[in-house]
Amino acid sequence: MSDLIGSSNEHRPTGDLTLPAVARSPWWELGRRLALAVGLLVFTVLLVYFDRHGYRDAAHPHGGLSLVDSIYYATVTLSTTGYGDITPIAAHSRLINAFIITPLRVAFVVLLIGTTLEVLAARGREMSRVARWRRKMNQHVVVIGYGTKGRSAVDTLVNNGVERDEIIVVDPNPGAQGEARTDGIAVVTGDATRREVLRRAGVEGARQVIITAARDDTTVLATLTVRQLNPAAYIVAAVREKDNVPLVRQSGADSVITSSDAVGRLLGLSSVSPLLGSVLEDLLTYGEGLEVAERELLVPEVGKAPQSLPDQVIAVVRDEKVYRYFEPTVTRLARGDRLIVVRPAREKPWAPRPGTHGEAEADED
Repeated sequence: MSDLIGSSNEHRPTGDLTLPAVARSPWWELGRRLALAVGLLVFTVLLVYFDRHGYRDAAHPHGGLSLVDSIYYATVTLSTTGYGDITPIAAHSRLINAFIITPLRVAFVVLLIGTTLEVLAARGREMSRVARWRRKMNQHVVVIGYGTKGRSAVDTLVNNGVERDEIIVVDPNPGAQGEARTDGIAVVTGDATRREVLRRAGVEGARQVIITAARDDTTVLATLTVRQLNPAAYIVAAVREKDNVPLVRQSGADSVITSSDAVGRLLGLSSVSPLLGSVLEDLLTYGEGLEVAERELLVPEVGKAPQSLPDQVIAVVRDEKVYRYFEPTVTRLARGDRLIVVRPAREKPWAPRPGTHGEAEADED
């Protein structure tokens, strides 16, 4: 897990935004350029050879060009050397030189200096991509820290329907940045406790911010800064020590997860009851066995008891408050309720049960 305080990135300036891209081998790029250069040369040689009677060689003024002469002429012409010993004399040959061979010469020269041009063009394309990304990026998810917890959070988001281009990672660690780009996630380089870095990540327009810093003091500072920039964002933060939970909540986090307590409780339950520990681990593991999910209430389910539904309901969200399924307040389900359920992992967590996808939700008119 990368620490957001006291870290530096030697490869990129602070706050630099990098969008994911397909990395190409330098040998592939070199081979592509060589193939283009050879292709231009071969095409020019054939063009001159098939029109060899329209040229004059100072060494053989009364004969046409041989294949060797054509190769020689194409080479010195494309390289802009131009000794002048072989010249086009026919009108059509001169037109071919003017409108075909001259553009080929320009293309060949561009290939010779293509490395520099490629760097400049790549930078320009990257700036254009970043500008387009910034124009359309809104209501996205910002993940601060791309260590073990950050990667797991992103995987869970993607598996629950969030597109990768709706997520952006903030991390100063080059290794974490490389992993994020490999995973197809945009990256902002820098310290997430700094306003300018968070602004580059578009925190002011984000709908959710997930903070998974390596240290709790970093989490507090990042939470304070995010909340100041975006009072409406839903902030989820992870802390190592339970004593820091109230402080992070006071800093503006809507939900705080204590990683050490959660792991310790799972270890204790696994020791007391190995089977119970395996069930809880199954619930925390995405894509296998059982899943904990939230879904909307369907119209046919209005007025029913939570225990009577096909899903195993464990809680009901009503008026943004969570009730256990057995509490008297939610004995009968009402329009607008949302359900926290346990269901098979093969079903999409945010969708109704199979066979009910076409039914209206209970909060729809």
